[in-house]
Amino acid sequence: MHDASGAAYICVTCGVQQEPSQARPQRCLICEDERQYVRQGGQQWTTLRDLRATGHRIVLRDLEPDLTGVGIEPSFGIGQRALLLRTPRGNFLWDCIGYIDDAAVSAIRTRGGVAGIAMSHPHFYGVMAEWSAAFGDCPIYIPSADREWVQRGSPTIVEWAGVREVLPGVTLIQTGGHFEGSAVLHWAQGASGSGALLVGDTITVVPDVRAVSFMRSYPNLIPLPASEIRRIVASVRPYKFDRIYGGWWDRVTASDGHGAIARSARRYLKWIGAPTEMSETAKSAGEGGFEPPIV
Repeated sequence: MHDASGAAYICVTCGVQQEPSQARPQRCLICEDERQYVRQGGQQWTTLRDLRATGHRIVLRDLEPDLTGVGIEPSFGIGQRALLLRTPRGNFLWDCIGYIDDAAVSAIRTRGGVAGIAMSHPHFYGVMAEWSAAFGDCPIYIPSADREWVQRGSPTIVEWAGVREVLPGVTLIQTGGHFEGSAVLHWAQGASGSGALLVGDTITVVPDVRAVSFMRSYPNLIPLPASEIRRIVASVRPYKFDRIYGGWWDRVTASDGHGAIARSARRYLKWIGAPTEMSETAKSAGEGGFEPPIV
């Protein structure tokens, strides 16, 4: 593991790892951004070594055929879980978490390993460099629009924009919204062939799992403008999916995913005082004619 020196510090609040350093960093730039927060009492740091010493471990839970949740117990950072998607052409890790251990690496290798990694947004970058190194320096796909938020670099980073098929039937879609590079992952064979959308909190599944929502900042309750809502909806409309997997264990819209997004978007637009119907241009390409390039 890269943290053999114990000096690759991890932010306790967001769970994102920094570049190795001789002293604890003074700042977490992700948490100082208005979309996140510095915890009361000030910035705090830990390391993988310290997390192991305090009993943290990786848990794997099968969610449906070829999809496994990857989480941390006890909960750490923002508390998200990642998703390991298995395909005949290789496995893909969607979203990342702020911890890794040898037992998890061994268990995932028995399931075919990891051929690539991508995240919905920078709050879920976790210890992505560690996960890449553990699986043969597999590529980490980072949207060019969010490259500045990478806190620990890696030679395995591959920049992308717009839409990118990373494995057959597994497609990254840049939607914008929460961050400019915010993305979702479309899995064509998910939900027994009906399609699944893996969203992190780019499109967040809310406690009423029949609905979703959208925000610039979830902890600080900063909404998005109507143009971003329309852009997000337009970005995912062309794809077939029934199920939506949010960023946490209990946040799954089991069916009618398209309907949930459409109804939720109209409700959101209504309560921010915007027209609830989109123009024909927005329907086909997003507000202002946005159309993601194919990269």
